[in-house]
Amino acid sequence: MKRLWLVFSQTVTVALALAFVVSTLKPQWMQWPLRASGGSISVVEAPPTPATEAPPGSLRGAARAASPAVVSISTSKAPKPSPHRGDPWFRFFFGERESQPQVGLGSGVIVSDAGYLLTNNHVIEGADEIEVALADGRRAPARVIGTDPDTDLAVLKITLDRLPAITLGQSESLAVGDIVLAIGNPFGVGQTVTAGIVSALGRSQLGLNTFENFIQTDAAINPGNSGGALVDVHGRLMGINTAIYSRSGGNLGIGFAIPVSTAREVMEAIVREGHVTRGWIGVEPSELSAELAQGLGLEPGSGVLVTGVLQDGPAARAGIQPGDVILRVEGKPVRQVAELLSAVSALRPGQPARLSLWRRGQTLEMSLTPGTRPPRPAE
Repeated sequence: MKRLWLVFSQTVTVALALAFVVSTLKPQWMQWPLRASGGSISVVEAPPTPATEAPPGSLRGAARAASPAVVSISTSKAPKPSPHRGDPWFRFFFGERESQPQVGLGSGVIVSDAGYLLTNNHVIEGADEIEVALADGRRAPARVIGTDPDTDLAVLKITLDRLPAITLGQSESLAVGDIVLAIGNPFGVGQTVTAGIVSALGRSQLGLNTFENFIQTDAAINPGNSGGALVDVHGRLMGINTAIYSRSGGNLGIGFAIPVSTAREVMEAIVREGHVTRGWIGVEPSELSAELAQGLGLEPGSGVLVTGVLQDGPAARAGIQPGDVILRVEGKPVRQVAELLSAVSALRPGQPARLSLWRRGQTLEMSLTPGTRPPRPAE
């Protein structure tokens, strides 16, 4: 009996050793076909997700709705003539040197099937030629309808059939924490979609534009995304991607977009008149600090201090003086310089407007006829 047990144990040991060697050196020999009486054993597989049905958490619907309307914009600018072009000694020592044209890349958004596009002014500024590439592969030259450097917006137009126009949303409905997608052409690699949330609203005093009311997002925005679309989870346009905060030139999770409410107003004015007309009163405003407000008998942030008045400007003719605090414009409170600029720019030049001032401890109601805001000098 002991001998039989010894033979059995040795046989099992040898078999296990052989199995180990085979599984290590020839694992394919260990793959035996699994068969039942009726054939191969069936395994449980998840059914394929229909192409029209997005898996939970997917944003493919928003990307599909908005992406066709986002275009790539390439620009070219003629090189500046060399100051030594006519110098024979320069040509003798350095030869003929031809300057290469400057090229640039950006993005844009088709907002009308009539061919109107929104982009940033800095994308097409100074360009001699502008070409637009659609997501479906079509290309077309674009002409500039108008620009607005104060908001860094520009309106272009292309002539093509069956243009996919994006749906405009209501940027006023956005709240911090809402999911958004940034669509554009970063670094010229092709159309790219990134996702993030709304990090902040009403960002201003960044030194980017004259009129600032940015949507801040952590969706990845990189060079080449400028002029692209910021959309919500339904694919509706909420903003025009404009700038990033970066120490290296790459994305750090702080991007800025112009709200679609501002972009719509600028676009409609440019299409209607060829330019944007804004009100202007000719004052130099300053934030009302807590110390100044206390000295003047006001609550902090209750108005905007006038530190200078342009001679013979609308404000000077109405009697506004340095040291006055503007409290309201047309009944709308102005608590910051950005709010004052926006309120005044919305005034119609030549039509009287009402201003509320604080002067020497009392409130004054004043009528003022705004002028037209002068164009921003070219840089």
